[in-house]
Amino acid sequence: MTLPKPSGDFEWVQESWGAALRCAPLARVAPHCFSTRALRLEGARDDDQTSWDALARALGVGRESLVRMRQVHAAGIFEAAAGARPPARSDDWPEADIAISADASVALSVRAADCVPVLLADRRSGAVAAVHAGWKGTAAGAVMAAVQALGWRCGSEPADIVAAVGPSIGPCCYEVGDELAPRFAVHPDAHRWFSDDAKPRLDLWRATRDQLERAGVPTRQIHVCELCTADHPELFYSYRREGSRAGRLVGAIRSAPGKTL
Repeated sequence: MTLPKPSGDFEWVQESWGAALRCAPLARVAPHCFSTRALRLEGARDDDQTSWDALARALGVGRESLVRMRQVHAAGIFEAAAGARPPARSDDWPEADIAISADASVALSVRAADCVPVLLADRRSGAVAAVHAGWKGTAAGAVMAAVQALGWRCGSEPADIVAAVGPSIGPCCYEVGDELAPRFAVHPDAHRWFSDDAKPRLDLWRATRDQLERAGVPTRQIHVCELCTADHPELFYSYRREGSRAGRLVGAIRSAPGKTL
C-alpha cells in the first residue's frame, strides 16, 4: 500500500503493528505516535490487551502505565498524578476527553474515528497532554482547556508548547447541518470554520489551529498532518464512513522531562 503524504512536519514510521505517524518537531520533545487501522482497536471501549500492549511498548511503558479515558465529547480533564497507576478496566477509566501529565512513567492516549486527536508537549518542562476533540469538543474549546490546564497544573507557558494534530475528518468530507454553526457562536473565529456551500462543511483542522493560537501557542509550533480519515479507508477508521462498525485510531504521548529544548 502506498502511504499518502502528510504535511511536511509529519513522517511515517514503522511500529510493531505496522505504519504509524509521528510529528518530527514534537518527537524532539516527547515520544508519541498516531496509529493507523493496522493497530486493531475495534471499538470505543476496546479491551484488546494485545493491541494496548503494542501501543504501550511503542511509548516505552507497560500497559499498566497507559492512561485511557471514557471519552464523552466534552472538555473534562484528567491529570495523571505522579506515582498513580491508571485504571486497567475500561469501566474504571476516568470520564474525560483531555489527559495531562508531567510524569514520565505514564503515557497518555486518546481514541478517535474522525474526531481530532491532539498531542501537546511543553518543550521546557516535558509536561504533556492528549486531547480528543470532535465537533462537540471543539465547540467546548477542548484544546484551549488543555493548554490552560498545562499552565495551571504543570506550570507550562503557551509559548513553550508544541502541538501535533493527527488524522481526522477533513473539510473535504465533513458535511454538517445548518443548525451546527450557532453552537460555535462563542468563538470569535468560528466564521472561518464553516464553508458557504449549500451543504456546509466544518473545518476542524482550521478550528483546532485557531483555538491553539488563541490559547497562546505560537503558529510555528502547531503542526497539522492534514490527512482525512474519511478519505483514506485503507488506512484510517472513519465513523462517518463505517458507522458503529468503525474501530478506533489512537494518539499517544509520554512526558520526557530530560528531553527538552
